[in-house]
Formats: sequence, C-alpha cells, structure tokens
Amino acid sequence: MDQRLDIALIQTRTPATADAGLAHVEPLIREAAAGGARLILTPEGTNFLEQRRGLRDAALSSEEADAAVLGLRALAGELGVWLLIGSVLVRSDAPGDDRAANRSLLVDPSGAVVARYDKLHVFDVDLPGGETYRESASVRPGMGATVAETPWGRLGFSICYDVRFPHLYRALAKTGAAMIAVPAAFTRPTGEAHWETLLRARAIETGAFVMAPAQGGAHEDGRQTWGRSTIVGPWGEIIAKAAHDDPCVLPATLDLSAVQRARQAVPSLLHDRDFDWPQ
Repeated sequence: MDQRLDIALIQTRTPATADAGLAHVEPLIREAAAGGARLILTPEGTNFLEQRRGLRDAALSSEEADAAVLGLRALAGELGVWLLIGSVLVRSDAPGDDRAANRSLLVDPSGAVVARYDKLHVFDVDLPGGETYRESASVRPGMGATVAETPWGRLGFSICYDVRFPHLYRALAKTGAAMIAVPAAFTRPTGEAHWETLLRARAIETGAFVMAPAQGGAHEDGRQTWGRSTIVGPWGEIIAKAAHDDPCVLPATLDLSAVQRARQAVPSLLHDRDFDWPQ
C-alpha cells in the first residue's frame, strides 16, 4: 500500500442551484487534479446551498438525477482521480418523508460511487447572536456510520455537525479509518470559536488524518460560513490551512505511516473500559 498520498481540499462558496454548483466547483477540481492530487475532497452542500424551504425544494433532485452529482462523477472519470463529494442535498429514499438526505459520496477514478454516508447528526441550534437553525425540519438524519476502502487505507465519513460527537470518530478509527473526512459549512460564529479546536481534538483522539474542506463567505440564501479548510495530522498538528473564506484549492501530501506511529505512541484506541454511568 502506498504510504504517501497527494490530496487537495476544495473550498467553495456554493450557489443555490445544482447547475450553478457544478459550474462553481468544476474548475477548482480541475486545478487540484492538475496539481497532482489523487484524492480530492469538496465541502458539505457541494451541489447547492439553499435554506429557504420553497427554493430548496425546487432545487432538490434524486441522487441519480442531480446535475452536480452526474457532472462530478463524469469529471472524476475524466481526470482519473478519487473524489469525495463532501455532501449533496438530494431527495431522501424514505417513503412518506419529504425531507432531503445530506449525503457524502465517494467516487472512484472510473466515476462509480463506491460508498455513501448520510449525515447522522443534524444541526438544531440557537446561537448566542440570534441565529437559529433547524436542519431536522428539512434533512432526514442517517442511520449508520461508513468507512470505505481506498488504495491508501480506510477512509471514515462524517459531515459538519458530526464533528461535535467524538464517539462517532472513535468508532471510525476502531474500524480501521486512517483518514477521516469532515466536509462542512460551519457558521461564522461557531467556526471562529470552535472549528480548529474540534478538528485537532478529533485527530488526536483517533490518531488519524482529519481532512476538512469547507464552505466560506456570504451565500445567496443569506448564511455566512467560516471557510478555513484544514488538514490535521494524527498527532494533532496542522498540516495545511486556508487563511480565508474565499474559494480555493488546498493541497497537501500525507504520510500515512504517521498514523501507525501516533497510535503506537499513545494506544488509547486499545484502552477502552466499561464503566457505570453516573446517576
């Protein structure tokens, strides 16, 4: 297994329709591939970002019909790269549920989808500055975790708000994930306060590479996202970080042997103990 991997995170400011989302992200992916990236990761909401329910419903398609999904699968095949579509909003497969799925898709160099993950933890919060989000009203939570095989090791899936639930990341690492993706559209206040700290904590706890491509800036639906796409090593060190909110490509080379070294130095994944919960 190749221990060195050239990757790139794509930071976007995704528009409000899938056609526009594809046009926005495609040149950034081409730039990443031209720079030598073999695994490319995009943020949460890669196909479109639209929180106004009527406009969101009008933009929503099935996974099989979504213009961005179809275009990105074809692009991965054309460029011969692995592509993690960080997430797309697509119609849920659940009968009688009109909410969307917030879904990550791993696409191989043939353009085939080889793994899927629906966001487990939906973002229902009331922030101190007055911002309120009820993602559960429009997104159906997933029911299971996902770890996928790649030529460089196992890749664990998560999306945005999941990063606040460390038990998920521990489960991914204990199932063999050497790399964990955290595609996100973090709000500006929570991003400024918590983004880097959470990413570094998840990397340290798991001894894994954490790769977090992000949305950034002011979006058409009125939201503000934090940007600052970040790659963290298994010892908690920042390997690469965007210093701004603007669309960009963030490249890095990962040395996957660092995962084994970190886990051997502090083998906490082997030290779980059952305990009685407090009353």
